Amino acid sequence: MVLPIVLVEGESDRLALIEAALVRGEPSLDARADVVSLGGITNLRSWLERRDPLVPVRGLYDAAELRYVVGALVASGMLPDGVSDPDPDPVAALGFFGCDQDLEDEVIRAAGPELVLETLAARGELALFRTFQGQPAQRVRSVEAQLHRFAATASGRKARFAADVIAALPAERLPDPLARVLDAVR
Repeated sequence: MVLPIVLVEGESDRLALIEAALVRGEPSLDARADVVSLGGITNLRSWLERRDPLVPVRGLYDAAELRYVVGALVASGMLPDGVSDPDPDPVAALGFFGCDQDLEDEVIRAAGPELVLETLAARGELALFRTFQGQPAQRVRSVEAQLHRFAATASGRKARFAADVIAALPAERLPDPLARVLDAVR
């Protein structure tokens, strides 16, 4: 049996996708797909050009990267040459789904600030976040924007941030792009 490959930009996306499958009560995603962290979206093109055309490929990307994703899919022959406009529909038809801003934005919006704060408290990072909120540059931002920025302020935090919040979500509140990728690998 050939397992599909799911391409994600980074480790935080990989961990979040694996956690989302657990939240939905599905068998381990690692047993159903090879989830590959690209180490940055700019590696997508070369990865797709080297792929085995018999292996199904799915993906998760940030909406701002749609033009690049379309170009990589066209260059690899997965999309016809005539598709050059950044239209998410033909990309989604191939099993590639975009996050509005990025994965952290999707997760914060799906969970709401209170649940995200609860996950920070469980990780012992709530006091750090409260100190972060008091910084002059943060005082004018919404709590959602503060949480988004905080997720990337310490080494290693971003890798677990989304997965920890997803673990606290009920299955029906999973961000749509994650749910759609999981559906595409069923």
